[in-house]
Amino acid sequence: MRRLAGLLVVPLLLLSTAACGDDKASDSTSTKNGAPAITAGAKFGEKPTLAKGEGTPPKELKTEVISEGDGAKLKNGDAIQVNYLGQAWDSDKPFDNSFDRKQPFDLTLGAGMVIQGWDKGLVGQKVGSRVELVIPPDLGYGEQGQGDIKPNATLVFVVDVLKATQIPASAKGTEVAQDNIDLPKVGTNTDGKAPSVKIPASDPPKKLVSNYVLEAKGDVVKETDSVVVNYVGMVWKDKKTFDSTYETGKTQTFPLAQVTLKGLKDGLIGKTVGSRVLLVVPPSEGFGDEAQQSIPAKSTLVFAVDILAKM
Repeated sequence: MRRLAGLLVVPLLLLSTAACGDDKASDSTSTKNGAPAITAGAKFGEKPTLAKGEGTPPKELKTEVISEGDGAKLKNGDAIQVNYLGQAWDSDKPFDNSFDRKQPFDLTLGAGMVIQGWDKGLVGQKVGSRVELVIPPDLGYGEQGQGDIKPNATLVFVVDVLKATQIPASAKGTEVAQDNIDLPKVGTNTDGKAPSVKIPASDPPKKLVSNYVLEAKGDVVKETDSVVVNYVGMVWKDKKTFDSTYETGKTQTFPLAQVTLKGLKDGLIGKTVGSRVLLVVPPSEGFGDEAQQSIPAKSTLVFAVDILAKM
C-alpha cells in the first residue's frame, strides 16, 4: 500500500529555498566537537547564522546542545513543533529556514516525516532547547541529494524545540448514533487499532459528509491549526483501503492551512480534538477527474479520522 499523505498535504520536507537575509543579532558562540560555529543569533528564538564547516565533516551524527530547556524530553511518537535553519557543511548560506517564514514546523518524531538525522538527533532533547545537528549523508539525502542540496552533502541544522505533545493511542468520547443506512458505519473501538469501516451498497452522497463517530470535549479545530491524526482512507466504489496510518503505526501531522484535499480539510475544521470523525468526500472536493495511484478518477473517498491532538 503506497502512502498518499504527500497528495493530501503540501509536503514540508525542509527542502524549500528560503530568503536568507542578514542577521544582526549580537550573540555568537563557538560549538564543540568540530560543529560549525553559530556566528550570530545564538539565543533560543533568534534566527542564527552559521559559519562554514572546517575540515572533513564527521561521519557520524552529532548533536550539540547549545542551550538546554527545562521542558519534557522528546520521545518517538511525540508531536513536536520546532523552528530551524539548515545549511550544507561546506557552505555559509542556508538552504532553508523557518524563521523567515515565521511559521514553525510541525512533525511527529520518529514517524519518518523528516530525514533520519532529525528523528535520531532530536530524541531525548528537552522542550525549550536549542540544538545543533550535524547530519552525515546516509542520515540525510544521501547520494541523490534534494533540491538545492548536493549529493552526499553533510547537513547542519540549528533547531529550537518549541513544543511537544504526547499523542494518545486512540480517539475517545461519546458514541454518536450512526443510523443513516446510506452512509458508511465506522467502528467505535478505542484500543488504538484501526476502526472498521463498512461502506453500504448504495450510491454515495453528492455532498461532503462530516459526522462524529466518537465526540470528545477537546478544543475545536481551526484552519490555522496543525492536527495529529490516525486515519483509514477508502474508495467508496470498490471498498478498498488506499491508505492507513495504522499499517505503519505512525501518526500524521496535517497543517490544515496546507491540506490540498478540500473535503478532508473542510471536514476536520470545527470538529473537536480527541474525536473520531467519518468523512465522505465527493470527487468535487477530492481528486476530481485525476486518478491518483490506486484511486481511480472521479472517486468518492471515505475517511475514518481520529483527531488525536493539535499543535
